[in-house]
Amino acid sequence: MPTVPDRPTADPADGPDGPGAGAPAAPPRRVALLSVHSSPLDQPGSGDAGGLTTYVRGLAAALARRGAAVDLLTRATAPDQPPVVRVGPGVRVLHVPAGPAHEVPKEELPALLPALADRLLDPPDATPAERYDVVHGHYWLSGVVGRRLAARWRVPFVQTMHTTARVKDLHRGPGQPPEPAVRVRGEEEVVAAADGLVASTVDERRELVELYGADPDRVAVVPPGVDLSAFAPPADAADAAAGRRALGLGDDDLVVLFAGRLQPLKGPDVLVRAAAALRAGVLDPGRAARLVVVVVGGPSGAGAGASARDDLDALARSLGLRGVPGADDVVRLVDPQPAPALARWYRAADLVAVPSRTESFGLVALEAQACGTPVVATSTGGLRTAVVDGVTGVLVDGADPATWAAVLADLLRDDARRARLGAAAVEHAAGYGWDATAARTEALYVRARAAVAARAARRTPAPCR
Repeated sequence: MPTVPDRPTADPADGPDGPGAGAPAAPPRRVALLSVHSSPLDQPGSGDAGGLTTYVRGLAAALARRGAAVDLLTRATAPDQPPVVRVGPGVRVLHVPAGPAHEVPKEELPALLPALADRLLDPPDATPAERYDVVHGHYWLSGVVGRRLAARWRVPFVQTMHTTARVKDLHRGPGQPPEPAVRVRGEEEVVAAADGLVASTVDERRELVELYGADPDRVAVVPPGVDLSAFAPPADAADAAAGRRALGLGDDDLVVLFAGRLQPLKGPDVLVRAAAALRAGVLDPGRAARLVVVVVGGPSGAGAGASARDDLDALARSLGLRGVPGADDVVRLVDPQPAPALARWYRAADLVAVPSRTESFGLVALEAQACGTPVVATSTGGLRTAVVDGVTGVLVDGADPATWAAVLADLLRDDARRARLGAAAVEHAAGYGWDATAARTEALYVRARAAVAARAARRTPAPCR
């Protein structure tokens, strides 16, 4: 596989052929964003809805603010879902029937992709004159469908992988099975077919090139964004205290928050075991008595039920962190929250923990920092970009609960340091608004469209003289 040097993020002022190519071409005005396996209307934090769901919503709204008409195309998962839902100015969600009218596990979706592509070739509430200027797939399942649509409509195909099988396999936890071969093959085909690839970080760009053979010239580094209007620090100390009380937290509680889907890859068990170590003596008794660990999220995957939550509950009980007669629970389990409520939890926390074994970026880390809360995260993948080690939070090597407990204890003992990290976190997150993400994504659309046009011109025979 080829290797690739670091490459700067595409600038929206660049022309279609890259920096210095002259005035930029007009960006596409009708954009199709595909999210096959997870509806953009789902609540992030459970099932298959997570950071990708937040991403496509944020990108769609920002592209619409720049003048694009954006359709979010997803598979219908209930018989009563309306074909078209308008979710904001210039943004629609289109529910496309394919397969059973209910949620199915991601592992079963590959068999439904041909039928979904067939239906999407005639999407609801669209005429042939309204076909899209660009197709942008999110996750490999959407890419399999998107490349077929783009080829039929003769428009650029852009792909954001979000996660990849080969990277996940490099970081899978003990006892976790490897990713299926059908996914690896599908990702290889999607990467090869894409006219443009979005990588959230320089590291992800390198992985696409080195692990999948992506053409370096087609990969642009475009960091995701955060909704800075929803995720913001408390107005003042009184606002912060009132927010804590509204959530049932005490003024003196030392609160460590986890937010995300409950799955091994996200590592909530690491935080629970670290909490047990903190209570067992890593943290002094006075502070240990004030420790509260809040886990906001639900089980991952269609049909997962409550098993992941029950497993985490059982772990916490076995460690004496829940269900102890006469004592408050140290670990509190909270259902997934919409953005305004999740922001209140971020603001109420002293620290946000992101113990993921791998992350392409880690939007939770960015949202928490936007709220002024320092982040302790695994030093892996995009988290190394999302969190500035020692400045906006602390990066931890590996998933050893003892190591995590030591890092958390150091921060929980030092109020002044947490305040410095939190102030720097707000400044850091302010550079990640969705409007900047949309501008850079549009620049890639323009480059991809120019590449498609150039290929078409090369295939057109010269006129006879």
